[in-house]
Amino acid sequence: MALTSTPPKTGPSSSIPRAGIRAWIALAVLMLPVLLVSVDNTVLSFAIPSISLALTPSASELLWIIDVYPLILAALLVPMGSMTDRFGRRKLLLIGSTGFAVVSAFAAFAPSAGALIGYRALLGLFGAMLMPATLSLIRNVFLHPAQRRTAIAIWAAGFSGGAALGPIVGGFILEHFWWGAVFLMSVPVLIPLLILAPIFVPESKDPNPGTIDVWSILLSFGTMVPTIFGIKEIAQSGLSVINVALIVVGLGLGVVFVRRQMRRANPMMDVSLFKNPVFSGSVSANLLSIFALVGFLYFITQHLQLVLGLSPTHAAYMLVPGLAITVIFGLLSAKLANYVRPSWLVVTGLALNAVAFLIVWLNTDGSVLGIMIAFAVLGAGVGTAETISNDLILSAAPPAKAGAASAISETAYEVGSVLGTAILGSILAASYRMNVLIPDGVSVADSNTASQTLGGAIDVAGTLPAPQGQALLESAKHAFDSGSGTVAMVSVVLMVCAAVMCAWTLRSAVSAPESVEH
Repeated sequence: MALTSTPPKTGPSSSIPRAGIRAWIALAVLMLPVLLVSVDNTVLSFAIPSISLALTPSASELLWIIDVYPLILAALLVPMGSMTDRFGRRKLLLIGSTGFAVVSAFAAFAPSAGALIGYRALLGLFGAMLMPATLSLIRNVFLHPAQRRTAIAIWAAGFSGGAALGPIVGGFILEHFWWGAVFLMSVPVLIPLLILAPIFVPESKDPNPGTIDVWSILLSFGTMVPTIFGIKEIAQSGLSVINVALIVVGLGLGVVFVRRQMRRANPMMDVSLFKNPVFSGSVSANLLSIFALVGFLYFITQHLQLVLGLSPTHAAYMLVPGLAITVIFGLLSAKLANYVRPSWLVVTGLALNAVAFLIVWLNTDGSVLGIMIAFAVLGAGVGTAETISNDLILSAAPPAKAGAASAISETAYEVGSVLGTAILGSILAASYRMNVLIPDGVSVADSNTASQTLGGAIDVAGTLPAPQGQALLESAKHAFDSGSGTVAMVSVVLMVCAAVMCAWTLRSAVSAPESVEH
């Protein structure tokens, strides 16, 4: 194994067979759904104004259009990871791809907000089949440690590249077509996958799968949905008895789920993997890296557009260099892992995340250059930590359980994404509310709107007389940037603690011998 919890006892990894050209073609094919899902995560936000005009959803319906996809996706990743191990990873990949393309076509022509919510939920279902299958297939196609790390680095880079393409593609599509076109773009991407995957991607599955455990599937769903929904609601509407109760119920069902897995001879999710500190530490590093990335993007994109006044497309271009650095450092870390202990690389990545947030805090004038530098440093950190932590996760699990391990990695990704927005977004919102000053003479309704978000304050300012509007704008922008500074400092502390934690849990992880062939 390339990355294990104990020093390797066998000879050099050069004795492990290296993948040939067909394997790299298979990787290129597997990147198609990865790019699609990552683009889909960012492109929809640009279509929301057009969807609002066309379908006239209520405020609640609009939130569900955005939230239902990641909610269902996160809830079903673990069950689908187990299904890929049982029924075949390529088979589930093809089923998921077909379903994703067909439902995307229906979503493009949704006649109502309710229908679009339903289609987005189905996209979450089929999307949950795609991601564990891609990563677990990589684990079984690339056996050589150095090649596997390179493949995983490319896989991780697909997410970054997709995130960069999402805003640019979304802006182009919406300038030339209607809102439904953002869903239709999945069809031409997935057709080559359906043609090429049966030719180049080999099938693999768990040779000794357990029976389908319906109760575990229901408990997994019951754990993730209320917990994530409760966290998102707290971020959007604040603490309430209902929101806290949702999280308590979800965590309670999670305890029942874990106890059930521990009692079963062949569990849906092998929770014993978490007894391995390398595995649990790597999952934590994975989650916290995405937490940092999503949390950073949450407030920086608002600063670029609402404070500095950049267009969405222009703001996206400002972030492309950082996303490119994420890709570069992901590939570079895959090479360095042949010579450097993986624990050092993961810790370095988390430390770079801390430095990035420190730069944001020091960039008191909120300049574009300062933001670009901070995001470049963050990209280097996330690219390094994500690539190595994913490799450690897959290395710590036996090949037969690659789908389940991949699902855990993907679940950490989704939970980190939710927590990054929820926790850092809540801190930002609370700081903004405490610091924004509403000018005299503003109505109660407008005051409530302006005191909730910077976007609301900008809308209200546009309806006020010039002196009042200007005063509100200046106060709101100052309050937002003050909140951003608070978020940055909290994030520095979190990332430093994460680096220390991973330095301890991953201390036994070792790299492949330096004698591997290149």
